[in-house]
Amino acid sequence: MIEEQLKTYIRDIPDFPQPGIVFKDITPLLQQPELVKLAVQEFAKKLEGIEIDVIAGIESRGFLFGFLLAQELNKPFVPIRKQGKLPFHTISESYKLEYGQATIEMHEDAIQQGTKVLMHDDLLATGGTVVAASKLVEKLGGVITGYSFVISLDFLQSAGRLTRFSDNIISLVHYED
Repeated sequence: MIEEQLKTYIRDIPDFPQPGIVFKDITPLLQQPELVKLAVQEFAKKLEGIEIDVIAGIESRGFLFGFLLAQELNKPFVPIRKQGKLPFHTISESYKLEYGQATIEMHEDAIQQGTKVLMHDDLLATGGTVVAASKLVEKLGGVITGYSFVISLDFLQSAGRLTRFSDNIISLVHYED
């Protein structure tokens, strides 16, 4: 099963970026090209039947699998970045993190009215970042048709925060505690 294979290469980093947080590090996974390829193919399989015009990836780890998935599905890729990192005219959304506050941005011409967007990030934790990214898509008239995550921290019960945008929530690895 792919979930167990992936878990083998996801390591826990305790107390990062602050005490009490256990960071799920995917960098060992990125050193396994065949497993990365299998993960992207698994995403593609699970997304069959979901209408997607564009894949949006959230900085920075959301770019890794998000871009590969866009290539696999032959779809455009849109980066959602931290404030001040995009060179063209942007729209922004601020949100709270479990350990602070942040602002993300997207180019104002990245999504057109009615564009069907799959939102990708490496990890679903509290959901703050992905909710903010979803609001950016909506500001531009896009429609979230699904979410994909490498990892979901199910014990935080954050998937419920996303269902107002889309019920299509796919994660390859689940942690229950």
